[in-house]
Amino acid sequence: MLKIRISIFLLTAFVNIAAAQDKPAYQLFKNDGKKVKYEKMIKDLAKSDMVFFGEYHTDPISHWMQLEMSKSFFEIKGDKLFFGAEMFENGNQLVINEYLSGLYAEDKMIPEITQMWKNYSTDYKPLLDFAKENGLRFIATNIPRRYASMINKKGIEALSELSPEARAMIGPDLEKYFDPTVKAYAEMADMMGEHAPPNMLNIQTAQAAKDATMAHFSLMNFNPGDFLFHFQGYYHSNHEQGIIWWINKIRPGLSIKSVTTVTQTEWNEMTDDEKSTIANYIIVVADGMTQSER
Repeated sequence: MLKIRISIFLLTAFVNIAAAQDKPAYQLFKNDGKKVKYEKMIKDLAKSDMVFFGEYHTDPISHWMQLEMSKSFFEIKGDKLFFGAEMFENGNQLVINEYLSGLYAEDKMIPEITQMWKNYSTDYKPLLDFAKENGLRFIATNIPRRYASMINKKGIEALSELSPEARAMIGPDLEKYFDPTVKAYAEMADMMGEHAPPNMLNIQTAQAAKDATMAHFSLMNFNPGDFLFHFQGYYHSNHEQGIIWWINKIRPGLSIKSVTTVTQTEWNEMTDDEKSTIANYIIVVADGMTQSER
């Protein structure tokens, strides 16, 4: 009996030591604060019309998970799956389409794309190539940076200076629905407090222009029965704000869910209320994770 007790004690001590030495790169949680299995998350998200993945732009776990989720969604949705991404401006759509269809080699495509992100080859090329290999659509949803910059400088009045062709690259609902008191934009001013610059309203409007445009092109390319998997920085989708807010405003009734990324320290410091509202699923990444270049 004594030997059995000693054996159990040693086994328990070994398990505890092993657990203490374990260093998981990430953990997956549902918004009730409980851990969730990957397959259960995928099955739940696949019931939606759209899923928005809020990433840390240089976090490798975010990008690995995006590709793995794309593969899993493809197994369920097939050619109903299509992608959208903040990382590509909508003015580049023709070039992207030509690349996806095999008409244009990648070494020809890259110089043609404006404002290509530095971490394209490590973080976004695998997603674009997955779409190409499987004959799936990949939509460049973001506003051209030059127009966001104009709005940042001149405010919403800058739209009146643009041609119809330029206006077609900007979400047409911006003037109709923009409200600086909406949570996502009000928080931008709140965070700056007394240090908010004189053009704070312009900064908020430029941010809204990105969200409204990504929402517009997501909806423009969505047909009944489709499944959109969209990639964007976490601030564009957390707490059902940003792009999600605009989609619900423009076309209410769609089933939209989200995934976000936080560090372990951030997760530990969040309240239960913050955890329950930030996204449907949360990827908690180990502190100090190696970052890609941007």
